[in-house]
Amino acid sequence: MKRILIVEDNKEIAGILFDYFASEEVELDYADNGELALKLALESGFDAIILDLMLPRMDGLTVCEKLREAGNGTPVLMLTALDSRNDMLNGFNYGADDYLTKPVDLEILDARLRALIKRYRRAVTDSSLEFGSLLIDQKTHQAYRNGVRLLLNPTTYSILELLCQRAPEIVTRTDIINMLWQDNEPSNDVLRSHIYQLRTQLDKPFASSMLITVPKVGFRLENVNEKN
Repeated sequence: MKRILIVEDNKEIAGILFDYFASEEVELDYADNGELALKLALESGFDAIILDLMLPRMDGLTVCEKLREAGNGTPVLMLTALDSRNDMLNGFNYGADDYLTKPVDLEILDARLRALIKRYRRAVTDSSLEFGSLLIDQKTHQAYRNGVRLLLNPTTYSILELLCQRAPEIVTRTDIINMLWQDNEPSNDVLRSHIYQLRTQLDKPFASSMLITVPKVGFRLENVNEKN
């Protein structure tokens, strides 16, 4: 059974979400403000969080940021009336895994949640992946470059894992989109934002870039010499 935390201060919208998921095998919890949401998310194990942005006591961006700072990797789907491109990119910058605007198609919401939870729950082995100075522990879903831990959310971890599995071969944009969203492809800005977040962790702190863009095709990892 899936456990989902709904964070929404609009009681009508929250009621619609509860009614929709009532017919599925889902255990729901609820918070109507950001402080309570953060407390519940840190104390309880959820498979996903549906998070509004405009909340009393603590806004949704701050909730998401504090979750990630605490090392909590629970998938976060931001559901909000803020629908500009900058709002969406800002949501990803603060650690969201997906972003939908209101009014929302509930079936699309459900499909996106299933995809997030599937990635989050997917079976892992005791093995690890290595490519150059990159090490991925598939049991703990932790990644390290040159011994430095990378702070990845579930989505950026999944992208990096796929790249490492195929390295040094190219992974196409279509491959990544199919892995993350199946038949519910988002706008190009969503994938672009996730790649930006991955670069921020994988490349920015280091002298050389491992994540290489192949124009009009996709991405690949490059083995580079690390300098301590």
